[in-house]
Amino acid sequence: MQGIVFRVLEACYVDAFGRDAWREVAAAAGACGPYTHSSTHPDAEFARLVTAMASAQRLGNQQALRWLGEQAIPHFHALAPDLFDRHRACWPFLRSLNDIIHPQVRARYPGVNVPDFEYPDATGDAQVIDYRSTRRMCALAEGLMLGAAAHFGESLAITQSHCMLEGDDRCRFELRFSP
Repeated sequence: MQGIVFRVLEACYVDAFGRDAWREVAAAAGACGPYTHSSTHPDAEFARLVTAMASAQRLGNQQALRWLGEQAIPHFHALAPDLFDRHRACWPFLRSLNDIIHPQVRARYPGVNVPDFEYPDATGDAQVIDYRSTRRMCALAEGLMLGAAAHFGESLAITQSHCMLEGDDRCRFELRFSP
């Protein structure tokens, strides 16, 4: 996994709980660091950090991933404001993931493993996103969607009808936006 994700995890945790709390989480996880934007680290190290973070905050791992996703958006915006600022609403931003954002990530970090998103037709009043990833971090994806909605000043309700963690071939999110 790319070091940038580790850096954002660290920044989010330090912002919320302080540098000393991060050092405790990193020590509990046996984290190797240091993390740079272009470094690569084992997925298992990220999983250990999430588990240590969840334990320290008395959360489940899925709750911790969702929290991280929500907190990460301001950091990602600071790193690449142009990817956000070209949009005026969350849904067009989310629809740009495969076509704009992930190709730029792949160009910056060759060989990176990014998730794939598909956008089936809307169901009633809900927009639909299908998420596929070998890492199966659908809670992180959900948190990122919630954080993106907050970034654009929108409220977002998400229901998940399919989940890879429950044996499905994808996670399906149904999104309902309101101003």
